[in-house]
Amino acid sequence: MGAWWQHDLAVAAAVLVWIPGVLLLDRGASLLRQDLLGVGTWVLLLALLRPETALARAQTAVVVVFATVVEYTCSPLLQVYVYRLHNVPAFVPPGHGLVYLAAYTIGRSRLVRRYARQAVLATVVLGGLYALWGLSPLAPRLDVLGAFWFCCLLGFLRWGQSRLLYVGAFLVVTYLELMGTGLGTWAWKAYDPTGIVAMGNPPSGAAGGYGWFDLAAVSIAPWLLGRVRSLRSSGPDERENGVVEPAVRGDGAAAVEH
Repeated sequence: MGAWWQHDLAVAAAVLVWIPGVLLLDRGASLLRQDLLGVGTWVLLLALLRPETALARAQTAVVVVFATVVEYTCSPLLQVYVYRLHNVPAFVPPGHGLVYLAAYTIGRSRLVRRYARQAVLATVVLGGLYALWGLSPLAPRLDVLGAFWFCCLLGFLRWGQSRLLYVGAFLVVTYLELMGTGLGTWAWKAYDPTGIVAMGNPPSGAAGGYGWFDLAAVSIAPWLLGRVRSLRSSGPDERENGVVEPAVRGDGAAAVEH
């Protein structure tokens, strides 16, 4: 258990250090440098996933695919937010995998599980205050989308399968959004494409969006693993190796005993 507790902290720390490093290096960067940052981000993601379970790797892969589709739809196509070079930087798709993995390991960590009720309560209170600030005259501009996403976060915290993962997502995504918009890596438009919904820069409840990513992950990943195993077992003279994938606890962490 101790080794995995240290592993969880190391994963979260690596992501929280890598994110500002990439965003700082991206300031004024060319497309070539963005591509190199993308390669480095993929290398880090694959390295951090290597000791994880097959389920965790599959869930992260689903999030990367799902988030990439959302990125290309919301940024170049709909212009909900715009990156500095009006593209989707190469480090963004694997970056979503890192953010999800960091949230996953934070939620799985011994510290957060020990103080689960307090962690959820703190997320609700801090997230609620942030959303209310976005609706108040104190905010630079009105943020209705952030309040909506915070309501999504509340729903996932109440009924979702990965309650403590959402705690981690609130920490990591809020940190990422504030830093990315602060450095000018991307900027959110004042209104959504309909011109009706006001949006902050960034929206206060952006972490609520990761609840949908996780919903896709926990829904699709087990089926995906089942298909892969079915294809493998259909080969000649192949049998199951006897390793049973750990179950997923209600806090979104794999129930692995160490």
